[in-house]
Amino acid sequence: MKKRTCSAPVPETRFFSKTNEFFEVYLARQVLASIHTIRSYRAGLSVFFDYVTTVKGFTPKNFLFSDCTFNLVLGFLQTMKETLHYAPGTVNSRLAALRSYLEYVADDNIEVMSVYIAVLKVPTVNVPKEIRPIVKPESLRLLLDAPENTKIGNRDRFVMTLLYDSGIRVGELQSITLGDITARSGNWMILINGKGRKQRTIVLSDKASRHMDAYMKAWHSGNNDPSRPLLYTVIHNNISPMSTRNIERILKKYGDMMRSEHIDIPETVYPHMLRRTRATNLYQQGVPIEQVSALLGHSMIETTRSYYASPSLEQMRAAIQKGIGPEPDDCKQEWIGSVDEIKKKLGLK
Repeated sequence: MKKRTCSAPVPETRFFSKTNEFFEVYLARQVLASIHTIRSYRAGLSVFFDYVTTVKGFTPKNFLFSDCTFNLVLGFLQTMKETLHYAPGTVNSRLAALRSYLEYVADDNIEVMSVYIAVLKVPTVNVPKEIRPIVKPESLRLLLDAPENTKIGNRDRFVMTLLYDSGIRVGELQSITLGDITARSGNWMILINGKGRKQRTIVLSDKASRHMDAYMKAWHSGNNDPSRPLLYTVIHNNISPMSTRNIERILKKYGDMMRSEHIDIPETVYPHMLRRTRATNLYQQGVPIEQVSALLGHSMIETTRSYYASPSLEQMRAAIQKGIGPEPDDCKQEWIGSVDEIKKKLGLK
């Protein structure tokens, strides 16, 4: 008799054998992905885990990379759409997490490459492009002029001015410390710690720099501790960075206050809207898309082009005019005469 061999899967072929390494080593230490990216990818693979174990009936131990077929992943997308009722963007985000994980494993295991390629062929869900609101110039002026000329009012004006002028994310604003800012030739420079721990330096405009001067004098006079948050709140004598909720509350307060005077102010004004407004204004004023992308801290220009760069009517009109060539002198003559004559002129007879 032949000796029976163990048919248990080799550990390396088990689909979920590399997930901890993917999160804790690759994303966290090698790619330096943000906690938001790691959280999103973890959620994506967790939903996929639930699908293969609950819907498809696999055990975590017996689900192999070879079981992750095109049709299985297609069914995964269908379940997210029809059973879990996920929005199209969420479905695509979960698929992106799965693809990223397979790409990571395939880089070290050639046998997984065919699985990765098959999953790449799974079509993403069409996401309707939403026209995201921006603050119009007159509304922006009213918004920035709304705070009273008090210590708190000037701080609120500085917060809104800084968000707009720099185009930074609210999380980036919260992380700025006194050690990140320097004044040179009358303008302030800020070291921004962006997504994925990528750093960039921005220079404030003359107007924003004057607001920074006043803010520093009122809120940081005589304090040079480099670890002190630029924007802070004091609770029980403890200084901590201003929370996202407080920053959002500032914008909402003045948006609600001025909306009665200017109906063009969006229903809700929030930090990212000022970032989008700044990017759109720069692009429409003729600033190259590459420079706008650098200001925003995007690693891919296509992100800037897709979500922030909306052309103005003047830009669209100019683009159309560029595509219209000069009309030939004898153009109109081709259409004069009988049908037979016109056909002859056009080489049709």
